[in-house]
Amino acid sequence: MDIDLAVIGGTGLYRFPGLERVEECAVETRWGAPSDGIVVGWLGTKRVAFLARHGRQHDIAPHEVNYRANLQALHSLGAKRVIGINAVGGIREDMGPRVLVVPDQLIDYTHGRVTSFGEGRGEPVRHIDFSEPYTASLRADLLAAAAAAGIGVVDGGCYGATQGPRLETRAEIARMRRDGCDLVGMTGMPEAALARELELEYACLALVANWAAGCGDEAEISLEEIFAHLEHATARVPALIAALLKP
Repeated sequence: MDIDLAVIGGTGLYRFPGLERVEECAVETRWGAPSDGIVVGWLGTKRVAFLARHGRQHDIAPHEVNYRANLQALHSLGAKRVIGINAVGGIREDMGPRVLVVPDQLIDYTHGRVTSFGEGRGEPVRHIDFSEPYTASLRADLLAAAAAAGIGVVDGGCYGATQGPRLETRAEIARMRRDGCDLVGMTGMPEAALARELELEYACLALVANWAAGCGDEAEISLEEIFAHLEHATARVPALIAALLKP
């Protein structure tokens, strides 16, 4: 089965609207089952696979996602290009709520997650080049698609991946700002590294859901506001993906 593009949906994106002739694939991998059934359908003349990273009921926490199974399942279905949709907090001044960002760098602050397919005795170890964590050509295509669709996105930025599921303290965000992070999220790693190990093209489309702690005017981050901002940002994703798939 050839897949023109795989999309991994984050918080707020549990289904992909507009897909036609849809079928659901239950895929098992040697690493276990992915987060949910993989929905495969047609968007125009292109075949698209969609997987909800947290499950369609949002019942899988960021640190409990089976990232290996997710990437392996998409790979086994024939996907070669993957867009990871990630809900994030904004740190940099131009990355406030409802902004879409295509980051070009990341820093991994997670711990205790399985970060490689080369885990355990007898598994081959691959020392991948991860200098540029996102595929440059896919990033360029994503940016060009946004421009063609008239959707504003910020080009570049550093994604800081934290453990979750709790949000970060003001001190942690201050440290991340000093480290050079522009965004903070909980699911950017090890997803990007595992995609590289499988030689998949991979790019991130980050949807800013809130200001990170201490970066906005709010004394406390409201979950109601987060989901309102996410709904607004997520509404632009299908048109952007459709533009990405145009010949």
